[in-house]
Amino acid sequence: MRVLVIEDDEGLGMEVAAGLRSAGFAVDLAPNLADADFKISVNGYDVLVVDRGMPDGDGLHLVAAHRARGQRVPVLMLTARDALADRIAGFEHGADDYLVKPFALPELVARVRALSRRREYPAPARIVLGDIDIDLPRRRVQRAGILRSLTPKEFAVLELLATRAGSVISRSELIECCWDEMAEPASNVVDAVIAQLRRKLGAPPVIETVRGTGFLIGSDSFAP
Repeated sequence: MRVLVIEDDEGLGMEVAAGLRSAGFAVDLAPNLADADFKISVNGYDVLVVDRGMPDGDGLHLVAAHRARGQRVPVLMLTARDALADRIAGFEHGADDYLVKPFALPELVARVRALSRRREYPAPARIVLGDIDIDLPRRRVQRAGILRSLTPKEFAVLELLATRAGSVISRSELIECCWDEMAEPASNVVDAVIAQLRRKLGAPPVIETVRGTGFLIGSDSFAP
């Protein structure tokens, strides 16, 4: 899941980004609405976290403009404005949720995770592939009944591969969906995570490398 945090307070933005990354999200930061508008135009996001009081305008105007264009990315408004009229305005302009500052970071993470599940085609709560059982809400993976300890990034990669089992996922797509703009596409970061996943999931291996293309969890991996 990839999140854009639109926040002009550098310290708060970094804190929110760190909390979301520790929960397995890829996070980009935008310090103003112009930068946010550009990032939204070139990247695909699963959730937007939008501060209202930005240096170049009200975050609500950005949300309303993108809703007018038909964009349906879930939006969490993050603001110090706690009056009822402000909350109502947020929902009327297209926000899906509203969190008032100061806030508890675990609550923000939980709200973003809930919003990320609001898709046109909702993701299942559980994916079972052979003897691998992936519990998405609880971020837990078992194989043959044994709990496997994965890092947030390993879980994110496995979730994407498992959700689209049978399809080849390219390295660039894995980086786009599971990393943020600070990732270096030319590095071996994807291969390192895949190697760790294979080691932790154990034998027989279920993640195939499609040479020159990407990676695949195929149905043949679970044939009896």
